[in-house]
Amino acid sequence: MNKLKGIAASGGIGIGKALVLGKEELTAPKTKISHEDISKEIYRLEEALIETRKEISNLQKKILHDLGFDHAKVFEAHLLVLEDRVLIEDIIQQIKTKKVNVEYAFSQSIKKYIDTLLKLEDEYLRERVIDIEDVSRRVLRKLLKKETINLSGISEKVIIVAHDLSPSQTASLPKENILGFVTDVGGRTSHTTIIARSLGIPAVVGLEVATINIKSGERLIVDGSEGMVFVNPAEKIIKEYQKRLTKITKDIKTIHVSKLKATTQDKREVIVSANIELPEELSLAHEYGAEGVGLYRTEYIFLGRRELPTEEEQFKAYLNVARKMKPYSVIIRTIDIGGDKFLSHPQVPVEMSPFLGWRAIRFCLARPDVFKTQLRAILRASVEGNVKVMFPMISGVGELREAKKILEECKKELKHENVYFDEKISIGSMIEVPSAALTADILAKESDFFSIGTNDLIQYSLAVDRANEKVAYLYEPGHPAVLRLIKSVIDVAHQNNIWVGMCGEMSGEPLFAFLTLGFELDEFSMPPPRVPRIKELIKNVKFEDAKAIAEKAVKLATAKEVEKYIQDELKKILQDDFDRILLV
Repeated sequence: MNKLKGIAASGGIGIGKALVLGKEELTAPKTKISHEDISKEIYRLEEALIETRKEISNLQKKILHDLGFDHAKVFEAHLLVLEDRVLIEDIIQQIKTKKVNVEYAFSQSIKKYIDTLLKLEDEYLRERVIDIEDVSRRVLRKLLKKETINLSGISEKVIIVAHDLSPSQTASLPKENILGFVTDVGGRTSHTTIIARSLGIPAVVGLEVATINIKSGERLIVDGSEGMVFVNPAEKIIKEYQKRLTKITKDIKTIHVSKLKATTQDKREVIVSANIELPEELSLAHEYGAEGVGLYRTEYIFLGRRELPTEEEQFKAYLNVARKMKPYSVIIRTIDIGGDKFLSHPQVPVEMSPFLGWRAIRFCLARPDVFKTQLRAILRASVEGNVKVMFPMISGVGELREAKKILEECKKELKHENVYFDEKISIGSMIEVPSAALTADILAKESDFFSIGTNDLIQYSLAVDRANEKVAYLYEPGHPAVLRLIKSVIDVAHQNNIWVGMCGEMSGEPLFAFLTLGFELDEFSMPPPRVPRIKELIKNVKFEDAKAIAEKAVKLATAKEVEKYIQDELKKILQDDFDRILLV
C-alpha cells in the first residue's frame, strides 16, 4: 500500500478504480506548400476555428446548465482566443510568406503567443496560458483530423487521476461516473477544486507525484476531508472506509432541505442565504432552502459582450431577482470587473496585475458613467423593498464616501424624474482588503452592514496568489491572521450596531461555518447546494459551545492546529452525525 498526502480540496470519500489521464502530445509536421495551396490552407484554418467555436459553445451550455454561470464563464477566455485577430493574422501571414501548412503555422503562432506571456513573469497569466493551451489543442486536433478525446464517454465509475484538468476536460466529465479527483497540481481555489466541491465529488489536489505513483486500474481511496489518497490499500482499510462511506451515503438522504430558520439548539438564529450570478439560479436557491441572496454578482450582465448593458437591461434583471426572492432580501454587489473577470469592451484594458489593479470599486469610481447606470438600475429595482446594495473591494472610507455620494446623485436624479425607489436602501461595504478590516471601526459608522469576502481577504492577507499552485499550500483559511481579522471585523460591527455576513468560500465549509458561528457571524452566504448542510450543522450545535471553541481556536498558532482542534471538538459534539454533516 502507498499513502499519499495532498491538499484536502473537497470533502467526502471515494473508493474505486483509478483512471490516469496522460498528457496528450500533438505534433504538427512541417510541410512546404505551393502558392496555389495558400487559399486552401487558410480555408482549413477558418473551418477548424468555426468547428472549435461550436464545440466550446456546446461545452459552455452544458456547464451553465450543470453548475451555473460562474463556471461557464471560464470558456469566455477560450472563445476570445479563437477570435483574436492578431493571432489569426499571424498564422495567415506565416502560411503566405513561409508557404507552410496550416498545422505548423498554427502551432508556431501559439507557441510564440504563450512564450510572450510567460516571459512577462506574471503569475496570474498562468491561468491564461492554460486556457490558450486548452483551446489550441482542440483546434490542432481539427487540423490534424484527430478525434477529440471524449471524456464524456467514461462508462464506468472511476477516480480521475491527472496532472491537472483543463476547464474543457472538467466540463466533459460525466459527473455520475466520477467517484473522485486526484491531481498533481492545484489548490483550494483551483478550477478543478471548485468544480469538485460544486458537484459534491471528493478531491485531493497538489499531490505533485500522483500521476507517477498511480496506474490506471489500481484501487484507490480518496479522503477529500483529510487530503489523503491510499493506493492499493489493505483490505482492513478498505472495509473501514466502506463502512464510513455507506453511513455517509445513507445519512445524506436524511438531510432534507429545511424551510425552517437556521437556529442553534440554544436558540441563536442566523441567516443562511445563497450566492447567485444568473437569475436562473434562483430556483436552486429556493430548492435548497436559502433565506435570501447574500451576494448577487452582477458581472454576468457585462461579460462576453462588446457594448455595455443599458440601464433598462440591468433594471429588468435586478427587478426579476428581487421579485422572485421575496420576502427574503437580495444584496446586489456592484460590478466587480477585474481580477479574474474582464470586460470585452474596447475601452477597458487588460492589466498585468489585475487582482491588485483597476478593478471593482476602483473601476466604478473611475468610470462614473458605468457606475451611475448600474446604481440607477439598482435603485429602481429597490422599489420592491427587499434590495440592498453592496460595494466591493472597499479599501478605506474615502472610497465608500465617494460611492455613496454618487448613489445620492442617482437618488436626486430619479426623484427629479418622479421614479420611485427605496429611499432608505441599505448600503453595505465588502470587507476583502486588509486595510478595510483594520479600519472597520471607521467604515462601520458609514455602512448599514458588512459582508466579508474571504477569498480575497485570505489572498491579500497572506500574500498568496490563489491561482498559483506553487504557493497554494499557503492559502489557509484557518491561518491565525485571517481568523483574527474576521473576528475583529465582526466585533467592531456589532459594537457599532450593524450586522455582518460572509460570502466567501469559508462560509460554506462546515468547520469554518462553525468557527464563525462562534465569532457571532449573523449571515452565511454560499452556493445554493451547500445551504442544507450548513443549516443542518447549525441546528445540531449550541451557540455557546461554538463560542467557547472559537475563543480557544483563535489563539492557536497554525492553520493545521485550528482545523484539527475544531474537527476534534465537532466530533465530540456531533458524534454519530459527524460524518453525515461534515463529510458529505
